[in-house]
Amino acid sequence: MKYRKRIITLLFLLPIPVLVFSLGIGASQQINVFDVVRLLFSSEYGDTTAMIVYNIRLPRVLLVFMVGASLAVSGAALQAIFRNPLVCPYVLGLSSGAAFGAALALAVPFLPLQFTAFVFGLVAVAASYTMARRHKTISVVSLILAGIIVNGIFVALFTIVQFVSDPFKLQTIVHWTMGNFHNANWQKVHSAALPVVSGMMVILLYRWRLNVIALGDIEAKSAGAHPERDKVIILFAATIASSAAVAVAGIISLYGLVIPHCVRMIAGVDNRRTIPINLVVGGSFLVLIDDLSRTIMSFEIPIGVFTMLIGAPFFIYLMKKTGVGWEK
Repeated sequence: MKYRKRIITLLFLLPIPVLVFSLGIGASQQINVFDVVRLLFSSEYGDTTAMIVYNIRLPRVLLVFMVGASLAVSGAALQAIFRNPLVCPYVLGLSSGAAFGAALALAVPFLPLQFTAFVFGLVAVAASYTMARRHKTISVVSLILAGIIVNGIFVALFTIVQFVSDPFKLQTIVHWTMGNFHNANWQKVHSAALPVVSGMMVILLYRWRLNVIALGDIEAKSAGAHPERDKVIILFAATIASSAAVAVAGIISLYGLVIPHCVRMIAGVDNRRTIPINLVVGGSFLVLIDDLSRTIMSFEIPIGVFTMLIGAPFFIYLMKKTGVGWEK
């Protein structure tokens, strides 16, 4: 028990060294992590160093952290309310809806990319929820099936947009679907901050209700809760946060599914504890993956590729070694 508490304490402190370390990584080799630390605690450095750190590296690091945190928190919340380890925002059609919106915006010049991807991500999840809802209840199986259907519809629409786009726009569309942060800036941070932070704050406030909902609708009602209302609020908050993340970063494969499981293996199943841990671990781990994606080669590799290549084997290893942790 003491060992687990120490690990959890270290996890909450993890973002500090990760963010500082990541600010020292970039194309400019003259500025390293020691320069960043000195810059944070003094004003001795010139305008060039401060401009590179504050205007180029800092917005990227903050954007990556927000995206990782929102996907992890949203995935953990959805798995809890539907009591199914396979549920995540992407399973509900969010990624294909957002991909179609982004492709449409890239093909039609007057449509704003982030806003269009955000709206169609919301539309996809709303469609899955509406299709699965019957007699004021939602079956997990029905929700997953509805998500598969909605996902297929938007994939087909996305393919049509790709087919009719010219080669230059097609290249941009394909690159967006891989997930990337190469064009991160303060404008993207500001546009994503409100929906991402708002969605995560709602989930954090409702995290204790997730334990009640996990007991089942009958038990939750007997405890004085309103499971249907709470599910709608949490689902909407998770969709808002993850849609905004996908809109600014593209599709980050497997992230909202793997990170909640890894956190559950470490911290247990109490959502009052695991939701905040998902926030810090999800954000920090994606920042580290982004550091790897932009330094391992002479060119930047899309981060969505790395999350799949790193996340899948790591998750399989943990699952074989410790079990998925869902029943514990």
